[in-house]
Amino acid sequence: METRTVMQREQEEQSSQMSHSIQLSSQMKKKTFTSSDSEAPYSDFYPIIPADLMSVKEILGNFPHHRTWEILKETLAADEEEYHRDKWTLFGNEAEKVEIDVIRNQHALRTHIDKIALRKQAEKKASSHMKYLELLSQKAPDFAIPLRAHTVWEGMTVILSCTVHGCPPPKVTWYKDGVPLKMSDQPWNYSLQQKFGLNSVEIRRCCPEDAGEYKVVAKSPLGEAMTFATLVVNSYQGAEAGSEYLQTAAFQAQFGTCFPPTWVKEGNSLTLQCAFTSPLLPFQEDVTWFRDNIQIHQSSNVDIKTVDNNTCITLKAAHKEHEGLYTVQLRTWDGILEHSAFVYVKDASAAVVGGPASPLAVEVSDINRDYVFLTWQPPSADGASPVEGYYVERLDLGQGEWIRCNEHIQKMCHYPVFGLKEGTLYQFRVCAVNQAGAGRPSKATKPILTADPLEHTRTMVVNVDSGRTITITKDELEGQVKIPFPPTNVHACEVSDTYMVLSWTEPEPRGREPLNFYVERSLAGTSSWELASLDVVVNSPRFPVFDLVKGKQYCFRVRSINKYGVSDPSEPSMPISLGKPQALPAPPHSLMAFRDTDTSVLLQWQEPKEKDNILGYYLYYSETGKQDWKTVNNKPIASTRFIVHGLKTQKEYVFRVKSVSRAGNSIYSDESLPILVKSAIYVPSPPSAIALLLCTGSEMVLAWRAPSYNGGAPVRGYYLDQREEGMKIWREVNVKPVKERQLKAYNLSSGHFYQFRVFAANVVGVGKPSEASEAFLCEKWTMPEPGCPYDLQCREVRQSSLVLLWEAPLYEGRSPVTGYLLEISKGEQSDNWTALNDEPVSDTHYKVSGLQAGQIYRFRVSAINEAGVGSASLPTEPITAQTKPGTKNIEIGVDDDGFIFLGYEADEMNDESEFLWSKNYTDPIDARRARVETKNNRSVLTFNDPSEEDLGLYTVEMSDNPNLSSSYNFTAEDLERLKELSWQVRNPLIALKSGWQVEVSDKGDVRLWLQTESLSDAAELRLIFNDREVSSTPHRKINFDKAKGLVEILFDQLSPEDEGSYTAQLRDGRAKNQFTLVFVDQKFRQTLALADAKRRDHQRKSGPYFLEFLSWSVNEDCELIIKCKVTNTNKDTSLKWFKEGVELNQIVYDQSSGVSTLTIPQVTKKEVGSYRAVVSDRRGEDVSTLELQDDEYDRLLQQLSKQCALSAGPLRIQSTAEGFKLYCSLKYYINYLKTSWHFKEKRIDQEARTKPGSSMKQVWIEICNPTENDRGKYTLEMYDGKETHQRYLDLSGQVFADALLEHQRLKQLAIAEKNRAKVTKGLPDVVAIMEGKTLCLTCFIEGEPAPEIFWLHNDREIVDPTQFTITKEPKCSTITVNNVKMENSGKYSIFVRNKYGSETVDVTLSVYKPGDKPPENAVEMG
Repeated sequence: METRTVMQREQEEQSSQMSHSIQLSSQMKKKTFTSSDSEAPYSDFYPIIPADLMSVKEILGNFPHHRTWEILKETLAADEEEYHRDKWTLFGNEAEKVEIDVIRNQHALRTHIDKIALRKQAEKKASSHMKYLELLSQKAPDFAIPLRAHTVWEGMTVILSCTVHGCPPPKVTWYKDGVPLKMSDQPWNYSLQQKFGLNSVEIRRCCPEDAGEYKVVAKSPLGEAMTFATLVVNSYQGAEAGSEYLQTAAFQAQFGTCFPPTWVKEGNSLTLQCAFTSPLLPFQEDVTWFRDNIQIHQSSNVDIKTVDNNTCITLKAAHKEHEGLYTVQLRTWDGILEHSAFVYVKDASAAVVGGPASPLAVEVSDINRDYVFLTWQPPSADGASPVEGYYVERLDLGQGEWIRCNEHIQKMCHYPVFGLKEGTLYQFRVCAVNQAGAGRPSKATKPILTADPLEHTRTMVVNVDSGRTITITKDELEGQVKIPFPPTNVHACEVSDTYMVLSWTEPEPRGREPLNFYVERSLAGTSSWELASLDVVVNSPRFPVFDLVKGKQYCFRVRSINKYGVSDPSEPSMPISLGKPQALPAPPHSLMAFRDTDTSVLLQWQEPKEKDNILGYYLYYSETGKQDWKTVNNKPIASTRFIVHGLKTQKEYVFRVKSVSRAGNSIYSDESLPILVKSAIYVPSPPSAIALLLCTGSEMVLAWRAPSYNGGAPVRGYYLDQREEGMKIWREVNVKPVKERQLKAYNLSSGHFYQFRVFAANVVGVGKPSEASEAFLCEKWTMPEPGCPYDLQCREVRQSSLVLLWEAPLYEGRSPVTGYLLEISKGEQSDNWTALNDEPVSDTHYKVSGLQAGQIYRFRVSAINEAGVGSASLPTEPITAQTKPGTKNIEIGVDDDGFIFLGYEADEMNDESEFLWSKNYTDPIDARRARVETKNNRSVLTFNDPSEEDLGLYTVEMSDNPNLSSSYNFTAEDLERLKELSWQVRNPLIALKSGWQVEVSDKGDVRLWLQTESLSDAAELRLIFNDREVSSTPHRKINFDKAKGLVEILFDQLSPEDEGSYTAQLRDGRAKNQFTLVFVDQKFRQTLALADAKRRDHQRKSGPYFLEFLSWSVNEDCELIIKCKVTNTNKDTSLKWFKEGVELNQIVYDQSSGVSTLTIPQVTKKEVGSYRAVVSDRRGEDVSTLELQDDEYDRLLQQLSKQCALSAGPLRIQSTAEGFKLYCSLKYYINYLKTSWHFKEKRIDQEARTKPGSSMKQVWIEICNPTENDRGKYTLEMYDGKETHQRYLDLSGQVFADALLEHQRLKQLAIAEKNRAKVTKGLPDVVAIMEGKTLCLTCFIEGEPAPEIFWLHNDREIVDPTQFTITKEPKCSTITVNNVKMENSGKYSIFVRNKYGSETVDVTLSVYKPGDKPPENAVEMG
């Protein structure tokens, strides 16, 4: 039997391997094979897989069924025809091979059917086994770690926790004293957490009402379990902690200085640090960080370091997604310690002014080969206008450029991105858009790879023996599929009001060839289909459609495409239409604010009724009454409770909330009620510094220092406990609290040692006890020295000073205390004490000066009597010499009623704070001499009738915060100064803003006015003119504007009768004043003349008139411009110019601007004269004159000279044959401009070697025969009558050398030119002579040495002596032509030369016959 089984298995393996190599197109279409185990005929087409390749995944899972034989019928039709055709043409061995293949396939199919039956049996068995395992894993609830009883002190925090196991997970319910515990009743006091079976409830600031029995019940279908524990809340500590625990805790690290709530700007780096009290033990080194209860791990953007006694986390670039509650956990022997603080990420600067903030939480889903779906959250800050939508951008990491994906803004916070490249890494980001433009982009997503998400379902890896694997793809099993099948299940997977995303299932079998799709659409109810994916290649079974009409329904179908062709269309989808626009979420309601700390507030609100789509909430705050709203968080908060940090103490705030969804942010909720930021009330901190002040043998008087923190409410009393040394039980000294920090303990045993401790109590409860005092011996004091002073306090702490206060010792010794010695120590623990005062001080206060800013100090005091120095007091707490921000001093002044006051304003106050005023630190304020008034955070001490009796040092401090204190020394100088100011306040004068002013209007009206401070409606005015009261008249109008304090007198026409003095007497309540104007003599006459002139000028301007009278100016071109400007003209207006009565026609007149000009290019004496311009029409005329003569002409020449001098260019040098010529070019030069030349700061006078000169455009000086002595600086000074203008030339160095060389060259040329051979005179250009006559031509010659002389005829030298006779003398030469013939006509030339040069002079000879006329232009000879 075993042998048959093995052989059968081998046959099955061979058959499976053979069938695996056969293509689907060659399989036979039969369905008649059945087996005894087959439940139905073979109607489904399954992949043929060998039995040894079947995996557990296939057996336990539902392997997908493939196409039925009937569906494949059409696909194999072509192969069937070819088979039936070919089987009639096969012969011999070929037919046999076909038969063998058919038999082999039949056997393989039967084997496969048998495997199907086996697989079903295996699946059934596996399913039963899974149910069995599930039943085995079920377990009734059980508390692995039950609740533990706790005893705590009032005001402490306690955590009750237990661990429950069970399957299925049980439901856990908490009870207190049998009543279900509701966390919502006191969310600020209770906090419930459930993590991985650990259930805990945290009770903060325990009070006696929290004591009781706590029970936890866990229920499930399999049963229930419970655990309970008792919580005891004591008012004081009744037992000491064990020494073993103290020793254990001493070695392990605890949290020291930790990070507070932190703010960081978007894009900046962030570092959070925690310091530990000691180096971490080995088991503590695994410090973990969390954000919103999710552990943070090291990454490219996150750096976590834990070294020695410090741990820190650094975000290299903080984004809004990083906002949240950061927690650091430290393992201890008692459990896990945590420190948490919120990190706020503020918006970075807007990309455009008024632009929105960046969105956040951009997520990518539904990743396909060419399609992804994006979602994000809206920003908290809209900018200057609401957010209208979003732009989506993508980045191909291979190209490095951000490209916008949507042309039109997307209003919802989701968007399908289509048209991506397969196998490409992309990143995406989103920008919000409002009316100002696009805001900052969000944080980019992580790179995602576009790929086929179903690729893994078409691949199977089968494990075989020896660790080998075989990978099988579905394409290999499906065979050769040519024209693809149509897709199925076409539907809309995403529908919004602007687009929908179609989804479908790829055809099965898919085939090996790459597959694409066509998408078609049609209006519902019609059969007209159109291509929806026009010009778009669809590679994935996803396709977004945007261009749909709202309100219409569409049907869609899809076709598959490969290289062989296009499939039939899929079944149409159900009718689909665009969805309705998603509404904005409703705002939260019932927003409440509760006090938390001095800088934070707890907010709670109720979520809206419709909360399904809400992602979280944004919070906003503003100071009450300012409406300056600021964002609290930039990442939506999922809970309905949040603590807002970073608020200002003692400021009042209001809050509001928005709901956040994919549709955007809701409107604001209603504002919360205003809340004042200050700490919630706690129990006070422990008192300290217990000191023994007196001992009588059976009684001890003890004193102590007040708590450093009163818990936010005044301390209402103290409790004192005592015990004998060595005893563990503490006994109460007082049952009722005492308000003073001093108490006497009675009924003590002499000779015994006692220890004491103190509790402070406020309205909340009793705080923790102080540390036990040292052991005091109960023995009667008899020493001669005094006891120790006590209750040392520091006041008015500043950068370099403070005031030390103390109480006198209760035990004086044998004689009264005569003074005190003070000592100072630097640092918190130093025992190096230094005396502060050389001589004892008698007061119980002392101002310490000369402190070093930022240094820590301690102080102590000793009392002195005749017997000596007593014991020193306990040191003060360490004090840092620094002025705290907001510290204010007492100010002194006079109030509105004339009373002298001292004022002080506190920076921090609460409802129970009081201002405590005193004199000389100890004496109370005498109510008969001064009164104290307090309003808000300001207190004023007002003196009733101050005198020398009130002088002295005044101090003020806050009852609940003595650190807020100040003092002022009221001196005699202050009293004298302030009394004078007080008299001025009580006898006020009306303040004058502007005294009497005199104004003349353009019409010639005169206005006298003065202005005082603003007056009330009851103010009165009396106007006195020349000692008699006057009132308004038509000629003289009087106005009194009380609101502006304006008094004015208006004269329509000032006359000599108005000369005199004017006095305005004003009274306004107690205030009064009078102001006098003496309007006489020259001041009056000048005003009268000015008024008449302006009146006449006003009349003149009734017609055309000169807006600008004739005036002259000189422009940059040194031209004289005479100009005037007229106005109020019309088309009939004429403008004429005259000079000395003669009309000028060269003027230019622009009627549109009214400007008329006369331009004189060059000024000469003829421009002197009187110019007159007349503008006129029938309305009138106006005349303007300009006297351009005498002084005015001199001013013109001076201005012209100045302009000429300014136009002068730089000094230049020109070399000549005689020497150097230094010159300066000007626009033009006039003699009025005086010039002088200087050499080396010395004036050059005219002499043989220097010759100055000038022309119309140039000024120069010639230096003849220059030598080396002429090197140096030359200066040209031009004096225009007022100013001197200079030009410089430094004639030295290379400049001088080059000029000298050029001079020498020109000099040689001049010498050569002078001595060169030349013909000076004698020959005309053309001569004419009659044939047969004799011609004689003579010319004169110069040159040294005497030049050689040659005569030429037609450029050939004359050598014929018969006809030509040539005479040569040193200074002249003559040629005679005898018996002139016609052939003698032509050009005759004389050529002279010597060593300096040569010259040729030509003459043309024209011979004419007798009877002819000679040429007209010729000189007739003979």
